[in-house]
Amino acid sequence: MEFETITLDIKDQIATITLNRPDRLNACSLDMADDIADALDQLGDARCLIITGAGRAFCSGADLQARGERPVTGGQGSYAALTRKYNPTMMKIARLNIPVITAVNGPAAGVGCSIALAGDFVISGKSGYFLQAFVNIGLVPDGGASWMLPRLVGKARATEMMMLGEKVSGDQAVAWNMIYKCVEDDQLQAEARALATRLANGPTMAYGIMRQNILTALEQNYSFALNAEAEGQKIAGGSEDAREGGMSFLEKRKPVFKGK
Repeated sequence: MEFETITLDIKDQIATITLNRPDRLNACSLDMADDIADALDQLGDARCLIITGAGRAFCSGADLQARGERPVTGGQGSYAALTRKYNPTMMKIARLNIPVITAVNGPAAGVGCSIALAGDFVISGKSGYFLQAFVNIGLVPDGGASWMLPRLVGKARATEMMMLGEKVSGDQAVAWNMIYKCVEDDQLQAEARALATRLANGPTMAYGIMRQNILTALEQNYSFALNAEAEGQKIAGGSEDAREGGMSFLEKRKPVFKGK
């Protein structure tokens, strides 16, 4: 399927969604939110997903006036855009059953910051940065940032990002334990692809359960998380990959996982 605001490529069981509005620094319009959501339903046999941006930006934030659409202004308009478009797309990313890597080239601002931080592994180029700029125009963080940031970096640093509206570089984001890695710009895509290849050759079912258990643990109490782990282990333990893992251990060889 062809998309107007993104591209979707699937090769070697690795899917790559590229935000593709470089003339607008990949600002996320309502159409782009829809395109991302649609693409997530068409990943086929992919066992890992990379999300990145075309050109010199990852995503500069929301763009509610793209393609001549009637501007969505005011609080009620923002509420409608978030609840009908952006938030459902963010939840779709969270509920995927395969690992997600985000390769951050240039700015990841506003909802673009939220999309970037939704990755299980966030890799930034040296030119990459993360920005919660809402305060500069009298607005509040959205796209899940108020939930993500305190859990990633703690209350003090999350408050700093939100209330001061200053850029956090890729290197600083690593120091804050906000992201996985920061690399030279010319190595960004190769690093993301190498990691995706490793994950795509891993136990996909187990990865999917891990993603959901992490989300559950962040939302629920310890007892609930213990039960969720037990349920997940029951499912993973009956998989072909688990059987292969057990046999490879006994036979002292490297396992060959098939994602089943």
